[in-house]
Amino acid sequence: MIRFFLVFIVLSAGMLCSGASVCRADIYRYVDSNGVMHFTNTPTNTRYSFYLKESYASGSSHRNIDDLIERYAAANHLEKALVKAVIKAESDYNPRAVSSRGAQGMMQLIPETAREMKVVDPFDPEDNIRGGTRYLRKMLDLFNGNLDLALAAYNAGPGAVRRHGGIPPYSETRNYVQKVKRFLHSYR
Repeated sequence: MIRFFLVFIVLSAGMLCSGASVCRADIYRYVDSNGVMHFTNTPTNTRYSFYLKESYASGSSHRNIDDLIERYAAANHLEKALVKAVIKAESDYNPRAVSSRGAQGMMQLIPETAREMKVVDPFDPEDNIRGGTRYLRKMLDLFNGNLDLALAAYNAGPGAVRRHGGIPPYSETRNYVQKVKRFLHSYR
């Protein structure tokens, strides 16, 4: 019965979107303590996990993610592979990702950084990538092109990098820098 209901929802969403220029239909779900499954396209808390991938209708005016990465990497004088590596490490390309610390979207911008980078909707891939690449460029400039320090600052904040005179002694930040560099190597 539940499977039929889910198929019905997905097919209904597809039919509703068939005439629209854009259809976003990522589906998230969680099972509550009574065994009841809850589905949404806009998760409101961390109990939800990804269930079914978003799709765009043909003729969509939205650029695909790779085009957005290329556009904003070039605009901010960044290597495309670096932007892809940061997105992979931050959210695994999930535009609806929310961290336990409140970072949002594909490039995991905290609300303060999103405001600073003039990001209106951190869950919109284009807005998030635009703001995230601007912030990454800012960190590279702040630390004279030193990739390790810029990545550490992207993760832990520039203040933490300055206070510690380098990569902070936080295991999360040290692992993050290495993870991004591994992805960077593979994307190159």
